[in-house]
Amino acid sequence: MASTVLEATRAAHEDLERLERLAVRELQRDPANARDRLFQSHRVRHMLDLVVSTSDKLVEIYEDKDNARKDEINTHLTAPTQTLLFSKYYERLKEIRDYHRRNPSARFISTTDDYEELLKEEPVIEFTGEEAFGRYLDLHELYNEFINSKFGSPMEYSAYVGSFSQIEKIPQSHKTTRQYREYLEHILEYLTSFLYRIEPLQDIEKIFSKLESEFEERWMNEEVPGWGNKSTEKESEAEDPEIDLDYYSTVEELVELGPEKLKQALAARGLKSGGTVQQRAERLFLLKHTPLEQLDRKHFAKVPRTKDVSNTASDGNNVKDDLKKEIALMEVKMRRLCELLDEVFVRTKENAEKKLTLTYEEMEAEREEEEVQADTESDDEEQQIYNPLKLPMGWDGKPIPYWLYKLHGLGQEFKCEICGNHSYWGRRAYERHFKEWRHQHGMRCLGIPNTKNFNEITSIQEAKGLWEKIQARQGLNKWRPDLEEEYEDQEGNIYNKKTYTDLQRQGLI
Repeated sequence: MASTVLEATRAAHEDLERLERLAVRELQRDPANARDRLFQSHRVRHMLDLVVSTSDKLVEIYEDKDNARKDEINTHLTAPTQTLLFSKYYERLKEIRDYHRRNPSARFISTTDDYEELLKEEPVIEFTGEEAFGRYLDLHELYNEFINSKFGSPMEYSAYVGSFSQIEKIPQSHKTTRQYREYLEHILEYLTSFLYRIEPLQDIEKIFSKLESEFEERWMNEEVPGWGNKSTEKESEAEDPEIDLDYYSTVEELVELGPEKLKQALAARGLKSGGTVQQRAERLFLLKHTPLEQLDRKHFAKVPRTKDVSNTASDGNNVKDDLKKEIALMEVKMRRLCELLDEVFVRTKENAEKKLTLTYEEMEAEREEEEVQADTESDDEEQQIYNPLKLPMGWDGKPIPYWLYKLHGLGQEFKCEICGNHSYWGRRAYERHFKEWRHQHGMRCLGIPNTKNFNEITSIQEAKGLWEKIQARQGLNKWRPDLEEEYEDQEGNIYNKKTYTDLQRQGLI
């Protein structure tokens, strides 16, 4: 009976309520392991997508661009008199009865079972073998793209993973190239896809929109690392040490810089950058004693004269600035994704370093072991033990009998302040803990020996008070070496230490 607009509206609202209840019920369930937690997140994400799509349909219905909802309300729900209103009501009731008479099975159709199936289905999540179901990143394609590019350098895969987010090391001249831009696009595409697969409830679009708003403000204030005018000038000064001509006293010292650095320095000042290395060095050395404004015009590079040169240059600068801004924004997004996946990057680096020490047979054995472990986890999910009283597990992996639980008093809680308010369940565990490492460590931190005198004492104040009393009592019976330590002379006479030392000083012994 969803053929009418009003019935479709009612059914859509009912679907929204059911999906919301199912999502809440699914999130209240404790997942058994990491794989189950991932499946749970994807199921909830699927429900949220259904909520969004159903809400969009409701918005279209309420906008009523074709006036279908308005016409139906006027036809079935309004009437000039009460008599006509009841007649319309009975006409509508007759249509419903006729419909169910023609379709007897329609009254038993329920969409509740369809939505209940959402909680039972296992989502299909595609991971590569290297990703190990979301535990590691698979950066091999990006690694090959990096080491074969102009801005990259040869390195091991583990070193690449460790320095993946350190893009500030790439020279500024390479960042505006098409190759670097495509590299960033591939990074964002992969990291966004991976983050969605392992954390489907993360709102990536909201994160990016917030980043873009903050980026616009920082770009206007020239505060973007590596892209602001101030930082660019500092970087250019750091990259061109030959700019400081006071450091060089002869042309031969400039020649040692090499042709490329001399060419860059001359081009930065608008001078001719051609010729041999010696000619370039001589041309640059002229600036040591002559200001750039007073230099002969023959040393400057020629600028071609064309119409609307200023407009063309300004348009080119605008395009270049837009390109820089776009690449800078992509770098900011990349850094944010790397922050969100920081733990995964650490695990990926450790896994890459571990593989360097393993043979092929060892890696295959480890992979098979991980597959077996994943299968056992899925079997454990199917064979969940019913334990509503949350009884301790026995040696066979099943809850112990309730009478045994009561016999040992495992429902009785004992807290020990010396152990950091740790709880011990049952008298037996409580008495045993006085000889365990946690209680011994707590007594050692208090500077008190863990002897039998301190059994059954769990309060820090009581332990300190008892230790003070023991020390005071030991002070009366304390061994005094000056009076009780005995010495014997050559004649066999026995003296205490004090008497012996006094006679020895007097020369009588």
